[in-house]
Amino acid sequence: MLGDNYMEKADFKQARRFFSILSLSEEPLGIYYTDNKPSLCITPKRACLPTYEEEQRREANFDDISSGNSCVFQSILRARRNRTAACFDREHFGCPGGAFAFGFNKPQLDLIAHYISTGFPGYWEGEHYLESPELARAFFNHVDPRLAPAKYLVFKPLSQFSSEEVPELVVFFERPEIISGLHQLATFVTNDLEAVRSPMGAGCFNVVAWPLKYLGQEELKAVLGSWDPSCRKYFRVDEISFAVPYRMFTMMVNRWHESFLGNKNDSTWEMVKKRARLSREKWGEKICDWKIDS
Repeated sequence: MLGDNYMEKADFKQARRFFSILSLSEEPLGIYYTDNKPSLCITPKRACLPTYEEEQRREANFDDISSGNSCVFQSILRARRNRTAACFDREHFGCPGGAFAFGFNKPQLDLIAHYISTGFPGYWEGEHYLESPELARAFFNHVDPRLAPAKYLVFKPLSQFSSEEVPELVVFFERPEIISGLHQLATFVTNDLEAVRSPMGAGCFNVVAWPLKYLGQEELKAVLGSWDPSCRKYFRVDEISFAVPYRMFTMMVNRWHESFLGNKNDSTWEMVKKRARLSREKWGEKICDWKIDS
């Protein structure tokens, strides 16, 4: 069971210390549903999202989807670069895969079951991530994203949350050196030897649909992901995502100093941080200075 303190707020001053120890390259994003759209946010183009029922009745207009189609990570990457929010809803969903993963459209369209598998042989090439449309449909049914509980799904830097706002999930975008610390810390704070999972799915499934599925099953799991080749162009070279429930994030913030990250007698993590700095220098990236107020 998740316990009564699931929505306990993390102290952001403590969180900044945690970010500094980890040597994060950028601030993580909090993810939450809301009926109040942020005043400043990046959204995909407006498009009409047909329902499965309309598709079955042959009433769906797929030309409108094609004209406004974009990977949700295109908007998220722009938000990351500008340190602002990315916002999605049923009219600004990016792509049908993201709309389904984010809970704006269920059941998933048959068109997408063909798109991620075989396509329509002789007419339209699919992505071939799954062997058949039938397996794709089984995948959609298995993940079964919950319906969006509010109008908007928002990704935004944790420092921009008000005192009344609490994210459901927190997602880190980092390279493997830093992810290694998060991966090991997830087990340390939960005592769960399988605290991290990496299931199949597009990047939007890895950062929202799968973490929320585990929470719905009363499982506190981190999800390592964004392996989908189709979304990789919206990530830095070698970068992957690491999404955690907010409760796990607060546990990390409150207990990192008890773990290997706080062990001053062991230089292992300093060696990892040095490798991370070398990687950033090689790519000409600015090294973030996590100044801590006294």
